[in-house]
Amino acid sequence: MSQSSTPPPVPPAEQSGNPYAQGAGPQDTPPAPGFPQQQGGPAFPMAPVAPTGPVSTNIGLGLAAAVGAALVGAVVYGVVIGLTKHQIGWAAVGVGFLIGLAAGRVGGRNPVLPVVSVVLAAGSVYLGQLVGEAMIGAKEIGVGFNELFFDHLDLVQEAWKADADPLTFVFFAIAAYVAFSSARKAGH
Repeated sequence: MSQSSTPPPVPPAEQSGNPYAQGAGPQDTPPAPGFPQQQGGPAFPMAPVAPTGPVSTNIGLGLAAAVGAALVGAVVYGVVIGLTKHQIGWAAVGVGFLIGLAAGRVGGRNPVLPVVSVVLAAGSVYLGQLVGEAMIGAKEIGVGFNELFFDHLDLVQEAWKADADPLTFVFFAIAAYVAFSSARKAGH
């Protein structure tokens, strides 16, 4: 029996230099610069968060998108009123949401856009109510919608005033609130 003078075997983890291999711990390897070291386990580097780029704010496009959405919303809201002969709350919410979303997504974070969205939402609901009133009136008196709405808008507004109640104005407020909040959220 002869004795050898070789050193004891080194575990494979220490041979490879892998700090995450078994047998190596956070105390065995210094952290890389810029990467914090976790306590009580292997060190997992945390990637630094890149700063976000500049936020685009294009007020012109945001306003154009909001105006387009207001016109589309007014027509849809008016058709809903004309077909059901009732104002429906979710339709006013939809008008406000559509306007705010269009303004915020296209225009960005500009602080003017939520305020303009409020005004456009109230105007869109009003125009939608006039469209609905004209649809109902055109059926009742047997004339075409275009003739009543475009040639006799004063009669449509008089009918709207006669039919307006407190709930009518609640729909203005609902659409305005939803437009403001959705424009702010969509822009961020």
